[in-house]
Amino acid sequence: MSHVGVPRGTVRKRRSLALLTTGVLTIPVLAGCSSGGEETSRGVPQDIAPAARETVADGSTVNWAVDALPATFNAFQADADSATTRITGALLPTLFPMDKSGQPKLNPDYLESAKVIEREPKQVVLYKLNQQAVWSDGREIGAPDFVAQWRALRGKDSAFWTARNSGYERIEKIERGADDLQVRVTFSKPYADWRSLFSPLYPKEITGSPDAFNDGARTTLKNTAGPFVLRSVSKSKGTVTLARSPRWWGDKAKLDTLVFRAVAAKDRTQALADGTVDVADIDAATADRITLARRDRGNNGQQPAHGPGSEITPAAALRSWALAHGSDEEAAEIAQAAREKNRKAVVAYATEQKALRDFAVRKSLEPAYTQLALNGESGPLADDRVRRAVARALDRQELAQTVLGPLGLPAKPLGSHLALAGQPGYKDGSGALGDQNTKEAQALLADAGWTRGGAAQLPKDTKAGSEAEKKGDKDAKEDKDKDTKEGAEAEKETAEDAKKDEDKDAKTEKTEKEGEESKEGKADEEAEDEKGDKKAGRASEDSAASRDEGLYIVGEDNKPGAQAPAHASASGASGLHVIAPARTAAAQSAALLRQAGVVGEDGTVAAQDKQPGGAAGAYAPVGTAAPAPAAAKGQLGKDGKTLTLRFVLPSGPGSQSLRSVGDKIAAMLEKIGIGTEITKVPDESYFKDHIASGEYDLALYSWPATAYPATDGRPIYAKPEPATDGSLLVEQNYTRVGTDHIDQLFDQAAAELDEKAARELMKQADARIWAAAGSIPLFQRPQLVAVDKKLANVGAFGFAAPRYQDIGFKNRQAAGSPADRKK
Repeated sequence: MSHVGVPRGTVRKRRSLALLTTGVLTIPVLAGCSSGGEETSRGVPQDIAPAARETVADGSTVNWAVDALPATFNAFQADADSATTRITGALLPTLFPMDKSGQPKLNPDYLESAKVIEREPKQVVLYKLNQQAVWSDGREIGAPDFVAQWRALRGKDSAFWTARNSGYERIEKIERGADDLQVRVTFSKPYADWRSLFSPLYPKEITGSPDAFNDGARTTLKNTAGPFVLRSVSKSKGTVTLARSPRWWGDKAKLDTLVFRAVAAKDRTQALADGTVDVADIDAATADRITLARRDRGNNGQQPAHGPGSEITPAAALRSWALAHGSDEEAAEIAQAAREKNRKAVVAYATEQKALRDFAVRKSLEPAYTQLALNGESGPLADDRVRRAVARALDRQELAQTVLGPLGLPAKPLGSHLALAGQPGYKDGSGALGDQNTKEAQALLADAGWTRGGAAQLPKDTKAGSEAEKKGDKDAKEDKDKDTKEGAEAEKETAEDAKKDEDKDAKTEKTEKEGEESKEGKADEEAEDEKGDKKAGRASEDSAASRDEGLYIVGEDNKPGAQAPAHASASGASGLHVIAPARTAAAQSAALLRQAGVVGEDGTVAAQDKQPGGAAGAYAPVGTAAPAPAAAKGQLGKDGKTLTLRFVLPSGPGSQSLRSVGDKIAAMLEKIGIGTEITKVPDESYFKDHIASGEYDLALYSWPATAYPATDGRPIYAKPEPATDGSLLVEQNYTRVGTDHIDQLFDQAAAELDEKAARELMKQADARIWAAAGSIPLFQRPQLVAVDKKLANVGAFGFAAPRYQDIGFKNRQAAGSPADRKK
């Protein structure tokens, strides 16, 4: 199903993309993680209902849900997606698919052997092809196919529209070996991840020319070499239909046909219940419904105790019946319609639940992880101390438990950016950053200059007087040495007028006000005793700094009977003078007015206050900062600015768990004084308009696992470089955080042919990535798949690639596809 948070078009940039929303989308210790040596914990096993081939029936059809029809069948183009990966896996050669432990494993259907035969003076790899391996047109798979693909992907010919796959540019030449079944590849410089190349392998008819490469494989694949062939593509039906290949030389496919059907995530439950699909990735809500359906199997036909109507109490049901049969005809009609609507919903839900009993939920951990990305390009997060503070405020164990715990999956935080638990070389490197520690996080923020009172402090280089006023009003500048209580906004009133107003107000305060009014009158009298050049300059300075930094300042004491400032009178508002330059001006202005008693809780101005004057006792001397909102009272600040981060999250229905994680992260950051502005955006624009463009401070999205971290990890963590137009070339490093040392470690590992030494270099790189604190892995994503319970060898595959030829029903089915019958 759709995954928000996983960058689209990374199928070939980061080799095996099967994953956004919200994103997903879908991530130190950091509770419970060791940060010392090699991890001993194993990954979660796959859940596919394995069965020997002889126990699987021949024939029938399986319908498999995908998010949408693939934009292209060319996996090397920028718009290739998860459906491209899924479908081409059944049609084209993959020379080294990942096994259950996340390691590349030689595929004997295509290769007899493949190994490095020379290291000096140059690396040479010799491929020995399976002599039975042929394309669906009968031509042998051979060196011409390897040569054509290399030339298309090496990056020297811009006529090929490709998201270039790293590694091909290191090849110097490709030759025929001792016979047609041998392919000899010579590299110009060492390449450790040579097994990543030529997968999938396309026939030379597609990769041999730009026209064929760019357009020939977008909508069809005429020549294939897998257990299935492409029979048809129907945009109207939203299906891609594969048929058993008659030329396949390996184990014969058990299914006659395999149909990939486009079904949106929100429609998966209905599609399963009405028999449209047999296999579908699902969310936790659908998984719960299947679990409940199987639990209710023995309820003797009774309506389920959950779903529509289950929350109606006997008393509510009785009231509804009484209304429906009462003498009030209009009320009775409304009640009857509501009861009928509820009855239909209950019946439909019960019918769906009965059909869902035929499915099982296969679950494992997906070969992908969810991370918290911190955009270090600008703002507070450009300071590595602030990024580290954010990371050390997180209880990653709690976040993992939030997503994985309710599903019954191991809720352990991920400790590496470059390997997942169970893969060779996995090591928890979070110790390079440090465990969750609130005091340490606060100390990092303090060291960076963010303090509790920082939001009310002026920038160190701020001068007395309002810069805006200096530019816009010479009269105000000349009057600043006079005795005045006007702030920076009282531009044309003289000091004498202000003094008269204040004297008059003070007398009015003494005679008409009690309690708080009396106290405020005393404050006004004391303020008059302290007036002078120094006082006026300080008030002007406060006003200017507040305008610049987004603070709200009470400017003028316009008590009942006093003359309101010109702009206030024109608007018809009360005498409060509020400077409101920030984007939240309206909200903060309303909060200030409400605190002054002028505005009600619903935001409306009381009738008696829609005139000059206002509520008594609701005023403060010039220069008094507006009270902060309750939620921001403990927030840190610096130079008059609060420490607030933009947190972008997807808003789609399939991203609820991601939003729950986001809410918990916001609460954790609040404890150390960091505020967050959470913005929820549509799933379809989440990545393109926010993550890739850098319009965020914090975000949650996912990266797929890889067996080739030196190749696939480098563009994700490479140090951004400035472009000629002044922008940054970030490749896939959307956090904009990187170092030269990290790049060097990736380059060294990519050229290291000793696998053990290469893994050690990757562990060092991972530790450096942790220390840079641009990406904080949270957890491996859950993988939930609804599968017809009679199907074997399909479900939650984990790391491993599916063996499509082994998928089928355990028992022979009646004529026609099980998905063709209405359940």
